[in-house]
Amino acid sequence: MWLYDWSEEGLEIQCIGDDILGKLVPPHVNIFYCFGGVVSLLLLFQIISGLGLTMYYTPSVVSAFSSVLNIVGQVYLGWLNRSIHRWSGSSMVSALILHAFRVYLTGGFKKARELIWMTGIILGVCTVLFGVTGYSLAWDQVGYWACKIVTGVPEGLDKLLFGVGFLLVLIIRGGFSVSSGRLTRFYSIHTFLLPIVTLSLVIIHFIQIRKQGISGPL
Repeated sequence: MWLYDWSEEGLEIQCIGDDILGKLVPPHVNIFYCFGGVVSLLLLFQIISGLGLTMYYTPSVVSAFSSVLNIVGQVYLGWLNRSIHRWSGSSMVSALILHAFRVYLTGGFKKARELIWMTGIILGVCTVLFGVTGYSLAWDQVGYWACKIVTGVPEGLDKLLFGVGFLLVLIIRGGFSVSSGRLTRFYSIHTFLLPIVTLSLVIIHFIQIRKQGISGPL
């Protein structure tokens, strides 16, 4: 096919595929080394289901909750899409914790793998931020008060933050109280900023793993 020949000439897809499929898996690799792959799969579920939710969700304090009700009750398979997004998010955190423990116990953070470990830690922080920002987007009672508590943390740590805790609260909330400005900020962070940062780090993470190989046994 001319399309295959054209893409092969410019991208050398066959060479890339042969390189990926030709990589041998070390004999010590077992099921405990699969947690990273589970996290990647759940991240893919999050991206696909998240795109579906953004088509019907309205980031407004007036319409956010009603739009979620519409997704769950009126949109075809909307309840399934939201459930996949919600439970894959929770499962992703659990798989990430197990993956971090496995990497630490097998010395995956030692010399020549420092960048893999650092990008992994930052990806873990991004995962938590995904949960914090996404938890409040439904704007129900639980989401509202969770948002109020979480955004108020910097003010409680004002001395540790050298007196800028209250300023951080104002920036995060978009004002003195939890309002539409906060919801818009969380929605922007959840659907735009965090995905860009996460995907960039995932690419660096995978490239380094590909270069350094899988870490050794326990």
